[in-house]
Amino acid sequence: MPTPETPSSRPASGGEVVVVFGGRSEIGLAVAHRLAPGRTVVLVSRPGGDVSALEAPLVEAGAAAVEFVDFDADDLDAHTTVVDEIESRVGPIDIAVLAFGILGDQEAAERDSRAAARILHTDFVAQAALLTVLAERMKPRRTGVLVAFSSVAGQRVRRANYVYGSAKAGLDGFASGMADALHGTGVTLVIPRPGFVIGRMTEGMDPAPFSSTPDQVADAVVERVLERRAGVVWIPWQLRVMFAVARLVPQPVWRRMPR
Repeated sequence: MPTPETPSSRPASGGEVVVVFGGRSEIGLAVAHRLAPGRTVVLVSRPGGDVSALEAPLVEAGAAAVEFVDFDADDLDAHTTVVDEIESRVGPIDIAVLAFGILGDQEAAERDSRAAARILHTDFVAQAALLTVLAERMKPRRTGVLVAFSSVAGQRVRRANYVYGSAKAGLDGFASGMADALHGTGVTLVIPRPGFVIGRMTEGMDPAPFSSTPDQVADAVVERVLERRAGVVWIPWQLRVMFAVARLVPQPVWRRMPR
């Protein structure tokens, strides 16, 4: 990677800079397509994957420019360097979407401590670390939007996926506290809290009640991003009511609720 430089002025192509960390994820790409018009889109993802086919649809959606950057979220020491590279190439980051993560293998994680640690590291530790780097970059500018994906899996951790759920519970708490801390700084932190999302990550699993698609999640996220409205957004909104009611009902009923 190049030596970090002072961020360049905004490109002549104009528009905000949108960066999606986890740039090959279904939800991340759906968000990128909705935010593309008039903006520079940077897709950041693990090295080695083929991203060549991702540029044309974003340009067709109206992106002023599309850039690709390699990134290993689990390499915490590289987070600042990657952010430096992006800003030296395209200018200050205006909107950062953290769309990376792993579901992991629950059965393996119960037997192998390293498998459990990998899930917790990617889905909580790496996310919290990157959010911190990005927030510290945006606060002096008094502007910027961060998106950190929580999940209903973290609202009450269940036996079926307690490793993933506990990682999301940790991230949810961290992001909620950070959103409060950012109040008045000009930086907005949006915390989408979707239920079961039908897509590649959950392929082969039975959809839970009130499931959503990546497009539905992206619609809700982009609405909040454009409004610069911080805090949690339940997807779909009915889940908020269900979880409120769940606090009043016996455990056996809770266990049949969405993952």
